[in-house]
Amino acid sequence: MPFQLHFDESDLLRCRFAVSPLWETQEAVRTLARPERHGYHLPWLRGIRTAAAAIDLAPLHLLMPERGHNPDFLSRPPSVPLPTFEEEIAAVRATDPELVRTDITLALADTPGAAASPEGRALAADPARALRKLAGLLERVWHELVEPDWPRLRTLLEADVAYHSRRLAENGLHGLLGELSPQLGWTDGSTLTITGTNGSHTRVLGGDGLVLMPSVFCWPNVVSGYLPPWQPAVIYPVRGIGGLWTRPSDRTPDALARLLGRARADVLCALEEPAGTTALARLLGLAPSSVSAHLAALRGAGLLTSRRYGHQVLYERTPLGIALSVSQSATD
Repeated sequence: MPFQLHFDESDLLRCRFAVSPLWETQEAVRTLARPERHGYHLPWLRGIRTAAAAIDLAPLHLLMPERGHNPDFLSRPPSVPLPTFEEEIAAVRATDPELVRTDITLALADTPGAAASPEGRALAADPARALRKLAGLLERVWHELVEPDWPRLRTLLEADVAYHSRRLAENGLHGLLGELSPQLGWTDGSTLTITGTNGSHTRVLGGDGLVLMPSVFCWPNVVSGYLPPWQPAVIYPVRGIGGLWTRPSDRTPDALARLLGRARADVLCALEEPAGTTALARLLGLAPSSVSAHLAALRGAGLLTSRRYGHQVLYERTPLGIALSVSQSATD
């Protein structure tokens, strides 16, 4: 049986987008447990192999069954659209230990042999200690394995939110959810059905609304949670993941570099998804002032457009910019 989320009119007005570094961190842990399923992330896996080997992730992997319950408190839905990891991990550490115990017990029961293992028994016996240990592990994973690449990941995730926010305004929630993934569909005018998930679950939202979260590491699957008291969420694969780990120089045709100059062409080709000046500077290894100058020149030439999203200005290619980069690629 698939997951089913039952909406009423108030829920349709309480749907929002969010980007969660905490979610990406725990999904990165899951990716490390099953690397053979994540071909898109092989460059990342190769780059963090040594650092990951030095971290004992067994307690976290024990709570990540193939099918069944995963602890909601470890990846609780963010309360704001763009939280920092520090804000999210502080909220994790503030979780009621009894809620931690319940979550851990459910996850251990769905992982064969986990409840009877020494580590599993220790986690269930002292939820306050387990909470400190698991939060500490997530924090270490964030700092050593995810944070170095977070500007790149955040750029892609925020670009997805900006794109789908426009689609929401154009098509409404019913139209949007069908676009996010083929796993999402409406069985009637008020029930969202999610197929291909690990297990089954039915929840009447009852005015709680829904958090929509793009994810890099959940690709290609849709994930749905959470149990009360958490606000329910749908986590879906982010757009544009195919070029996530591609080096900028691999994207830039030589003909376009001859026309615009290498650095300016790199900026144009790097904008496969909308991005801000700081993220582009980190991606391209250029000074922010240089990237800003290139963006201004490209925008003045009609190749880019810009708009404000949250705390930053995002740039994206116009139809002319897309056509130029595609046509020049074809000549190489």
